[in-house]
Amino acid sequence: MRIKLGRILAAVLLASATLMYSQDAAKDVDKAAKDTGKATKTAAKDTAKGTEKAADKTGKATEKGAKKTGKGVEKGVKDVGKGVKKGAEKTADEVKK
Repeated sequence: MRIKLGRILAAVLLASATLMYSQDAAKDVDKAAKDTGKATKTAAKDTAKGTEKAADKTGKATEKGAKKTGKGVEKGVKDVGKGVKKGAEKTADEVKK
């Protein structure tokens, strides 16, 4: 009877140790999941900020490019207008002759 009681106590001791370790593992997994969630949230916020900055810079660059294009078109139109005017004057002179 003494040997059976010793085996039972040994089995209970091993089972309780296993339960303690499994609870520690569950806590570790829970903590790791929370840490991962926080890191993911931080990364998402940083990515959003970076995207916003890039969009602002792109918008400003597009605005500058559009202004330069507008000035170039304006100058080109004036040059073409002057050329047409000269051509019309020369044509008129030739017709008068």
